[in-house]
Amino acid sequence: MSAKRVELIRNALCTALRPHELDIVDESHLHAGHAGAREGKGHFRVRIVAECFRGQAALARHRTVYAALGALMQTDIHALAIDARSPDE
Repeated sequence: MSAKRVELIRNALCTALRPHELDIVDESHLHAGHAGAREGKGHFRVRIVAECFRGQAALARHRTVYAALGALMQTDIHALAIDARSPDE
């Protein structure tokens, strides 16, 4: 299931944001026993570099990522650590 979730996240972010770089790490194994793990959701770390982040503050970037992930935030993702940058950063 873990690899499938990473692929779902990758597809959603690539489709919506067309990143120059995208790294996704599944950290769910580090959170065994936490509420999200018990519910079957995962913990992920995302590093994304995309033109759409140029001129955006960190909060706006995070909101953009959450919006791109849409329903996955409710069904598959319990926690998401985001490092979002523009190409010149």
